[in-house]
Amino acid sequence: MSDQAHSSRRDFLKKSSVLGAAVVTGAVADTTTRVLPPLPNNPVTEKAMPTRNLGRTGYRVGIFSLGGQASIEQPNNDDVAVPIVERALDLGVNYIDTAAMYGGEERWSQRYVGQVMKRRRNQVYLASKTHDRTRDGSLKLLEQSLKLLNTDHLDAWQLHHIDEQSDVDRIFAKGGAIEALQQAKEQKMVRFLGVTGHHDPDLLIQCLERFPFDQILMALNAADRHHLSFTEKLLPLAVEKQLGIIGMKIPARGRILASWKPDPQHQGGWTGTATGPGTLAMKEALYYVLSQPVSTVIIGCDTISQLEENVQLARDFTPLSERQLATLSEKAEPVARQALFFRRWS
Repeated sequence: MSDQAHSSRRDFLKKSSVLGAAVVTGAVADTTTRVLPPLPNNPVTEKAMPTRNLGRTGYRVGIFSLGGQASIEQPNNDDVAVPIVERALDLGVNYIDTAAMYGGEERWSQRYVGQVMKRRRNQVYLASKTHDRTRDGSLKLLEQSLKLLNTDHLDAWQLHHIDEQSDVDRIFAKGGAIEALQQAKEQKMVRFLGVTGHHDPDLLIQCLERFPFDQILMALNAADRHHLSFTEKLLPLAVEKQLGIIGMKIPARGRILASWKPDPQHQGGWTGTATGPGTLAMKEALYYVLSQPVSTVIIGCDTISQLEENVQLARDFTPLSERQLATLSEKAEPVARQALFFRRWS
């Protein structure tokens, strides 16, 4: 990374403590002459798959985007992970999602993505997240994220994993993470701001009512309507606010798919919670979500062949009818518990 980029981040962090109170009151003037580059442009995207508006950001995003988990968060996996990221861009993917917590303390996901960003940063809309609920902790994560991703700015920085009321309370309290997001945008270290969650739609609704986010990343799949539905109230609110809407957990880490083979040694939590196979094909799972009013979906891939299959499905996509959607939702109902393992169940 250039000396200029390092200098920009140092200046940003020095100013952050001074700016805190003023940002909350909306009193911060433009304190920097820094100018963000134009929005990314992957020249392959338009011919590779359908594109949609990413809300009111002005960005046209391919309907399939790359998630930063699966092989892309496994330790010491450069030979597999980096080629997946490279191939995704070659295939026209123009949005990549990662996070500070993907890949544990070593943050493998950001490291792998960063290797490709050294050469191809201007081809992809790069989104990352903070799981810290404080201003200072989030700013530290941002500093580290920019370094690992080999960039001096993110296209989107998001609040990660809003799963409890205490998350909302801490984020919006004095000294909370929302101040870090505001400061980062003010200092042009990030272009747009977002919020993410899997657990309970009411928590994300609270966030959208308290702050003018630019985008939202939400867990959606064909089982959604059977428990704490995000499509019932949260999705319409996001559409009303003209947010970029990104769907995730489409195959529920495989658990909604008929091809899923559960591991009896690992049941419970995020690594298990599936005693038998699912009921859908990948095409059905993907087309169900793409037929909702989302901008794009993110899916982590284990192999290049898996990535290529997903891009081909996106290329061939045609929206499902209401009757077809209802049929898939009914088909997913017997495996709703394992397909929605990430929801609040008690």
